[in-house]
Amino acid sequence: MMVREKQQFDVWKDDVFPALQSKLDEFNLLGYDKVKLEEVWQCVLYKLRKQKEFIHLHEFVRVIMTLKVTEYMTWLTIANYKEKESLSIEELARDIS
Repeated sequence: MMVREKQQFDVWKDDVFPALQSKLDEFNLLGYDKVKLEEVWQCVLYKLRKQKEFIHLHEFVRVIMTLKVTEYMTWLTIANYKEKESLSIEELARDIS
């Protein structure tokens, strides 16, 4: 039986900060000046959420550096819809009680 290592991307956050900052700068240069570093980080984590094999640090950096604006914008749109949906459900629950 093979033991699979658990991904621990959070421990790499400081290590990959230059790549995240570079991606943020790229998006800003493309006119997306409201992008936040934490959002880029969360988008990359979302993109890798179903990854079954262990990812090495250099592969993780590659995913950050190849993130496209369209992928980010799609993630942001979905995240906003999910947030609004959960808020609506919470409001409905409050109204019922």
